[in-house]
Amino acid sequence: MNHKNRSDTPIAICSTTRAVTLSSPTALPKACGFLYNQDMMIQMNCRGYAVAQHMQPEPAKYSRGPNIEATTFMQPEHHYYTDHPGRFFYIKLKNNSVFSLPYEPIRATYDKFTFTHQSHALLWHIEKDGLAFDLTLTLGEGTQELWNLTVTNIGEEMQEIDIYPMFTVGYMSWMNQSARYDESLQCVVATCISPYQMSADYKRIANFKDITYLKSSEKPYAYSCNHSKFIGEGYLQAPDGVLANKLGNDVSNYEVPTAVMQHKTALKPDECKALRWAFGAVQSVHDLEAITLTQSEKLASNHTVSAAVEINTGDSEFDSMVNTWLPRQLHYHGQMNRLTTDPQTRNYLQDSMGLIYLNSAKAREHFLTALSQQHRNGDMPDGILLHKDAELKYINQVPHSDHNVWLMWFLKTYLDETGDVALLDAYAGYKDSTENDSVFAHMSLAMESLYRNLDSRGLSLIKEGDWCDPMNGVGVNGVGVSGWLSIATCGAFFMWAGLCESVGATAEHEKWKQRASALNDAIEKHFWCEQWYARGITDEGRTFGIATDKEGSMYLNPQAWAMLSLPLTPSRTHTLLKAVDEHLMTPFGPMMLAPSYTGFQPDIGRLTQKSPGVAENGAIYNHAAAFYVAGLYTVNKGDAAFDVLKKMIPRIESANVTGQLPVYIPNYYRGAYFQFPEQAGRSSHLFNTGTVAWYYHCVINGMLGLQGGKEGLFLKPNIPSCLSSLHVSRRFRGHQYKLHYKQIPTSIAPYWSVDGERHDLSVPLSKTSSTIEVFYHA
Repeated sequence: MNHKNRSDTPIAICSTTRAVTLSSPTALPKACGFLYNQDMMIQMNCRGYAVAQHMQPEPAKYSRGPNIEATTFMQPEHHYYTDHPGRFFYIKLKNNSVFSLPYEPIRATYDKFTFTHQSHALLWHIEKDGLAFDLTLTLGEGTQELWNLTVTNIGEEMQEIDIYPMFTVGYMSWMNQSARYDESLQCVVATCISPYQMSADYKRIANFKDITYLKSSEKPYAYSCNHSKFIGEGYLQAPDGVLANKLGNDVSNYEVPTAVMQHKTALKPDECKALRWAFGAVQSVHDLEAITLTQSEKLASNHTVSAAVEINTGDSEFDSMVNTWLPRQLHYHGQMNRLTTDPQTRNYLQDSMGLIYLNSAKAREHFLTALSQQHRNGDMPDGILLHKDAELKYINQVPHSDHNVWLMWFLKTYLDETGDVALLDAYAGYKDSTENDSVFAHMSLAMESLYRNLDSRGLSLIKEGDWCDPMNGVGVNGVGVSGWLSIATCGAFFMWAGLCESVGATAEHEKWKQRASALNDAIEKHFWCEQWYARGITDEGRTFGIATDKEGSMYLNPQAWAMLSLPLTPSRTHTLLKAVDEHLMTPFGPMMLAPSYTGFQPDIGRLTQKSPGVAENGAIYNHAAAFYVAGLYTVNKGDAAFDVLKKMIPRIESANVTGQLPVYIPNYYRGAYFQFPEQAGRSSHLFNTGTVAWYYHCVINGMLGLQGGKEGLFLKPNIPSCLSSLHVSRRFRGHQYKLHYKQIPTSIAPYWSVDGERHDLSVPLSKTSSTIEVFYHA
């Protein structure tokens, strides 16, 4: 496929084990990284633009655009514009020439530029006109950005410069907004009253952090708190305030505030100057007195995530993603709940599934929290409320049908990883009842809810959506069914039957095994369409996701979950994989569907109104791709699975297409590969995604085959043939296993050995400090 006007030359990116560095502000203009703590998150663009949110308890902003902004969740393919909130540092030399750091808004040409993402910090190194600038962003406690700027004279003459940190405050409130400089605190203080209209709402906003501040390590020469007076006629590219000799010490009274300071310094050759600022939000002016401008060692250590596995395959980008960036992204999802107080139930459970590998105790708490909001009839709500004042919002007000499936996947993964069967006897309440029941009883009701959701044909009703949120037209009248959910429900029944058998519930085991088999028969009758499984049947009885459809003729999820959930024959598996390769596979991974819809199909829903190749309408939607990888490992297709795993990583060699740094897996890359090839592969730059839990699960349980069981850790490796050996460290139930995998001929039975003692793969691994040798077939 020819991608016109897109260079095949790799971008200048350097990746090490713990850091990724970009050496141009223009090569990847949307390249960004993100930092987080328990209270906030900031997505920082390499050029100086920022998207920052904090919790109070709902997501809120302390740095906004210049006009009233709508409240929304994190968006993909974020658009940056001139007035986009930013963190800018204007530099004025003695000859009155001006440029800005890190790049916006003046966009000067630098002698040298690097942007580096570490796990706990974002760093820039910039050289221009005989000066070197080292700029660092870390996070403090609460809602607090910590900025350090060190300026070094690398020339041979004295340098006199003015430094103007400008931090966007933006339009705070249509009710009340102002800003002033507090000399005693060396701080710009911008205050507002969050808008409200009903008197009862004041109690809700009274404790908000309605103060945005910029505090300096040293007293500024001058300041400005007034956005319009600072920018003047020169606007952001040549602000009147910077061009003047001295800032106007302006205040803001019901005007758009800003936070700008002016610092003067003179540097001899080789001399440096360090400045520090804290920027964030507080509730009271009195809170500003305690603000410090340095990150404590404790805070820095909080960003160190204890990974469940470390690998050395020889593929540095894959290893770096698995060892460094993926655990960090998993931890963010598990700790921050995607910056919402009502995460979708499916998201909450899958994010918690990933957290099992990092902090199983916290994941257990999450599971019990979810179960406590189950209805007495076994139905799960569309969102999990995490705060007493939280409400179900956005998509959580639309009825979906899949949530109980994810309970089963969490429970199976948790028990395999921890062996904590006592969880089944733990108790939780209900949303609409004063009763308390065991987890086993809750799960029995959840399975009955899934069974009750089957129609007269024995297929799963879709309501107004399943995992695919915008598929809201298929079953809006209560008749349409989901091929994917029917398959996933069948898998849940099989898993539940197996769990019942393992705990001695023989009658339940037989009942659910029979129900799973009956559902499998219904799936084969109604959804198998010669080459692949259909996506669903609409209210009007139209089967879609089939070869005769001009658009949306094939969907990935039914094929992926058929491998995960159904007892497929080798012939059926071969047919499915061949169809996926022919219709959905691209250089960036498999598309979620193809061809993408180009016009509205009311009986499918708003999915078909999304732009072709974007999100659920045919993107390389990494969450769905991860399901596919899990399916491939289930049917022992290690080579194909590893190929997709590598495609999902934003690799350096394709950065000029994806536009992203290899520091997280995005929720999607643009699809519609055969329809709109010029945009195909472009990253969404959105790191909120259920992909990461499944990706980690696939690497550990699928590729490495390090699967937990009642007796301990077992080996079922599915290493790709391209790897002749690899080294692995795996943390499991309090023990650190060291393993060295070696590929052997198929004429020799696979085995593992330690200290010269040889064992069959059916034997659990020994807890030993020695390295375990694993001999496997590719």
